[in-house]
Amino acid sequence: MDTDRIENRIELRVPVSRVWRALTRSAEFGAWFGVRFDSPFEPGHESTGQMVTPGMEHLTWRAVIQDIEPEQYFAYTWHPYAVDSTRDYSEEVPTLVEFRLTPTPSQGCALRVTESGFQDLPDARRAEAYSMHQQGWAQQMKNLEGYLERHP
Repeated sequence: MDTDRIENRIELRVPVSRVWRALTRSAEFGAWFGVRFDSPFEPGHESTGQMVTPGMEHLTWRAVIQDIEPEQYFAYTWHPYAVDSTRDYSEEVPTLVEFRLTPTPSQGCALRVTESGFQDLPDARRAEAYSMHQQGWAQQMKNLEGYLERHP
């Protein structure tokens, strides 16, 4: 079993351009992901925001936007399952989250989300971070799908 990467794929019944906006406009991303962002996403810059998901409001979302290739690819690095607000995660190697979009014959969008790099986490955090993100990404794909249904 590969415990270094998590991959989810979903087919959405909206055009690539609509999915793209939901992923790369920070306000839209935050609406389905549960974050109130401080600024737009910009490659090479850290993105921060206040978590608004119930039970997570005490946490700050932090990620470095790695790449944005319009309507194809969006990537950031972050510290997975960084839920202890008293702990400094900055010395850990972050994982890489990648979103890849592909048009479908039905004018929809196939979205593949991959998070990799769990093997580089400290032993004491690896299994829990992997497990929680495995569950988390499955839920976030449902959140995104629901968001797009409500905001076509």
